[in-house]
Amino acid sequence: MDFDYLAFIGRFEPFHNGHVAAARHALRLAPKLILLVGSADTPRTIRNPWSFTERSVMIQAALEDASNRLIIRPLRDHLYSEALWIADVQRAITAVIEEDVGTDSARVGVIGKENDAATYYLREFPQWPLIEVAHTETLSATEMRRYLFESADDTSKGALRMLQANVPAPVFEMLEAFRKSSPAYRQLVAEYRFIQDYRSGWDSAPYPPTFVTTDAVVVHSGHVLLVRRRSEPGKGLWALPGGFVRENETIHESCLRELREETRLKIPVPVLKGSIKGTHVFDHPERSLRGRTITHAFHFDFPAGELPPVRGGDDAEKARWFPISEALEMGPQLFEDHLHILEFFLGRS
Repeated sequence: MDFDYLAFIGRFEPFHNGHVAAARHALRLAPKLILLVGSADTPRTIRNPWSFTERSVMIQAALEDASNRLIIRPLRDHLYSEALWIADVQRAITAVIEEDVGTDSARVGVIGKENDAATYYLREFPQWPLIEVAHTETLSATEMRRYLFESADDTSKGALRMLQANVPAPVFEMLEAFRKSSPAYRQLVAEYRFIQDYRSGWDSAPYPPTFVTTDAVVVHSGHVLLVRRRSEPGKGLWALPGGFVRENETIHESCLRELREETRLKIPVPVLKGSIKGTHVFDHPERSLRGRTITHAFHFDFPAGELPPVRGGDDAEKARWFPISEALEMGPQLFEDHLHILEFFLGRS
């Protein structure tokens, strides 16, 4: 064989026939296939409906006859640092090889298809040859997820048939079980319908809208203040206090207003203003399912003292202080890119 290992990077939401074809091709060229499953630390959303573990099971079921040749590892997102993401890929592949054979001198390649701007990353690893795969006629994963959510009422038989035609049989069985019996699926359907209605409200706009929001990163005595979302999108997830900027206020004023409305934090406004340690704009194009949403985050810092009482209000069901160490491990429970915002200000990245 040409390689000792080939690496296949993707989100696999879900693992479909195109992924299977690429994996089969890789297994003809190398005895071991490393699958790095992206977005492994995100909450369930209509863009990322399945956990890393669930996607791992999909992959193993679809390639059951070669399961002993598969090495599946999680790969987390770094929306605002491509260098950190590249480093994670490099570390993951190196660690797999060292664990497997105890050497870093194996012949490694990367397999994939440069089919759009989203797969430019395949050229980010010049140390490993790129093996391009032929196009497989299949729906995109985005289209498959749409059919999955549109089949919620059991009357869209066509949607189910489209899914069945584009994923391996074991994966379709898993999707059917998820659709019929998982509470998570029902919440995702509610989110899907909310997003569809939300976006349709802007259909008559002369151009795609850009929304402006603010978020507050309030750190007090080694704790960070989070709120639990009351409604869609992200119902039940923990988030930074924040919201949309009103037309009659500055971004700074919006942040202070949203913070006080959602947490009932009784620190006086002058004290809050004086505690601002930093601010930053977070603008990843895919950071919000609602559409292009740019947020201005403010870092408030209170090094010591008793934690002031807080309680949920407005759009927040609950407000709570979390130890920083705990908050930084809450990726699957945090709304949108709020883990990345926390990491930016709190230093883990």
